[in-house]
Amino acid sequence: MEDFFNMIDKTLIFFLIYLLVFFIFFSTLNYTLPFVLALIFALILKRPTIFLIRKFKLKNSIASLISTFLFFAIIIFIFYFGITNIAQESIQLGKNVQSYISNNSSNLYSYLDKLQTYYNNLDPSIVSAVENNFSSYITKISNLTVSITGKIVSMLINFIASIPYVIMVVLFTLLATYFFTKDIVVSKNKFLNRLPENRVNKLSNIYSETKHMLVNYFLSYMFIIGLTFIETLIVFFIFKIKYALMLSIICAIADILPILGIGTIYIPLAIIYFLMKNYIVAIGLLISYALVSIIRQIVEPKIVSSSLGLHPVAVLAALFIGLKAYGLLGMIFCIFLVVFYNILRKVNIL
Repeated sequence: MEDFFNMIDKTLIFFLIYLLVFFIFFSTLNYTLPFVLALIFALILKRPTIFLIRKFKLKNSIASLISTFLFFAIIIFIFYFGITNIAQESIQLGKNVQSYISNNSSNLYSYLDKLQTYYNNLDPSIVSAVENNFSSYITKISNLTVSITGKIVSMLINFIASIPYVIMVVLFTLLATYFFTKDIVVSKNKFLNRLPENRVNKLSNIYSETKHMLVNYFLSYMFIIGLTFIETLIVFFIFKIKYALMLSIICAIADILPILGIGTIYIPLAIIYFLMKNYIVAIGLLISYALVSIIRQIVEPKIVSSSLGLHPVAVLAALFIGLKAYGLLGMIFCIFLVVFYNILRKVNIL
């Protein structure tokens, strides 16, 4: 009985400490973002830097400089390519949707008339209400599309307007990444040499377990996002959907966010092609949407649970409770709560 109460006390202390650390971390992230990113980048660059040192007999500082420079050059190129393409496709999409609706409004009205002949048994008041509101619906759809694309462009413009701040963040992150990468191994050894041997072993176990789980968790979700992006891009190329790159990126991002999901792209596209009487593409998009969603639901619990060493039900429970309680932030809170609890159980602290 005493062991049980002791376990409850340890679990309660762990939960309170975790809650405090989580709150402090996210409440101060605006001020610590460059250094958090730098630490993550340094951990990513640790092995490439060691490889350069051993392969080319370089000094630690030179190898760290090369790996940091190449890493940031790749990231900047990807961001530049993505932003320019998304901006161009967003502007073109907004123009085309608005012009299509204005040029084909008569076709949409005739489609409504044909639809009415198929459903003459409907209540006349319902048909009248639909006819009275149809023009407003068309206007709303046009305005909504322009609004969404306008917001995307506005976000990109705001990003460009905040370039001085972005440059400052990038500069601080770059410098901090270089210094973290250069000193990460030495600092770790210096820190561990000051501790008793039993503490060193326990801290090493905690560090290795934490790194293993967090890296696997990150790679798991990158795989899921990448899989959704590739599947969507292939589907859109097969059906020759315009703006395939931009829409695939939006699908991949929406897939990871609560509530949104890939249906925010697939379903409107299917409706648009159905109204355009391109029934094959419309049905194909709906079937593809179902297949991608099913694959996502099958793959996510298995990949995430296997990478974290957790039971799939525990992962599903953390995802559902977190999303239901506080959206994306709640999901992150619950997932990492389960992860760190599992880590401390493995190293016999809890």
